[in-house]
Amino acid sequence: MSPATGIHAPLLPEKKEGEKHASLYGAVFNVSTSIIGAGIMSIPAALKVLGIIPAFVLIMVIALLVDISVEFLLRYTHSGQSTTYAGVMREAFGRVGSVTVQLCVMITNLGCLIIYLIIIGDVLSGDVHDGSVHLGVLQEWFGIHWWNSRAFALLFVVIFVMLPLVLFRRVESLRFSSAISVLLAVVFVGICSVMAISALIEGKTKSPRLLPHLDNKTSFFDLFTAVPVIVTAFTFHFNVHPISFELGKPSDMVSAVKISLLLCASIYFSIGIFGYLLFGESIMADILVNFDQSSDTAMGALLNDIVRLSYAFHLMLAFPLVNFSLRANIDELLFPKKLLLAKDSIRFVSLTLVLLVFAYLAAIAIPNIWYFFQFMGSTSAVCLAFIFPGAIVLRDVHSISTTRDKIVAAVMIILAVATSTIALSTNIYSLVRNM
Repeated sequence: MSPATGIHAPLLPEKKEGEKHASLYGAVFNVSTSIIGAGIMSIPAALKVLGIIPAFVLIMVIALLVDISVEFLLRYTHSGQSTTYAGVMREAFGRVGSVTVQLCVMITNLGCLIIYLIIIGDVLSGDVHDGSVHLGVLQEWFGIHWWNSRAFALLFVVIFVMLPLVLFRRVESLRFSSAISVLLAVVFVGICSVMAISALIEGKTKSPRLLPHLDNKTSFFDLFTAVPVIVTAFTFHFNVHPISFELGKPSDMVSAVKISLLLCASIYFSIGIFGYLLFGESIMADILVNFDQSSDTAMGALLNDIVRLSYAFHLMLAFPLVNFSLRANIDELLFPKKLLLAKDSIRFVSLTLVLLVFAYLAAIAIPNIWYFFQFMGSTSAVCLAFIFPGAIVLRDVHSISTTRDKIVAAVMIILAVATSTIALSTNIYSLVRNM
């Protein structure tokens, strides 16, 4: 019996003879939407910490390493009998390996879903931060009413936008919503660029730093705190198998990943530059907070609202893709020997509703969990993106790794562990020092 028995795409229905395969363009949109999530908000803050040149180098290096790690995953998937990330880890490390991946996916994805809802709630209904009130778009337009409160606005979004999308049983079915989501991200960057160029012409832009500035407040180790932010922004490995499973040729997924990484790296660096030009050293960890301010002109106020709304709608459409792999991994962990999830309507709908309700209640009850998930998500994201793929190559159960592969895998793991350890230690030290 194969060690991967029972680890066969628990969410995806088996392909039937003559069934139409997913398209390359659909895969590009789904991969890009999986990558561009809440991480884009923190890219300008990362540029503030690192400076433009180191940030550009880091974005390109991480994108390259992600491409390599995905190639490792796909190669071992096609060499074995598994069709999921957890299954590949099970072939290499047994039950412990598969459960570890599933737990990391749950931490990363559930954290992302809750953060998405928190951000959407902030955009629509505002928030109170350090005693200051930030009005949401709905409250700015219509005043403060019960129907545009955070709880009601989010409930409306969950029922009428997210629920119909999370009920799709094939990831390919989300290609159109993913295309719109990517378009909204481009709109977000486009408007920021227009605002930055306008400010540049008027002489109102801030001078960005090309290199990091170290002083009494910023140490060399503080620079490492930007690494997990960018790693998390590029982590989409939990959706590699669901997306590639529906493609006709394995080479299509390789092409889709390369195109998506190039697109997303361009978007990240663009928003980083334009955000830095607009706000300089006042950039917040969540750049949307910088847009939550009064403008001198009606056009400026309108652009601020469009920026926030375009990003909120982007997250609404990115939500189903993150939920897709989360649901698959939970089902795979709890019901490894059951019928495929896509074929069991009761289990499929029940699990979908439970996850949606939990994310909604968590976003309403504890809207200040950002830092908790920044620590947990960064740790689990680094494992999913680099440590696990590298470990699979070093284990080499199918004897297909070259010496070069093993060297790259070892370097990838060492860099991931070292930078994550330094970043987490620095963040913990900063929190303790500020208490």
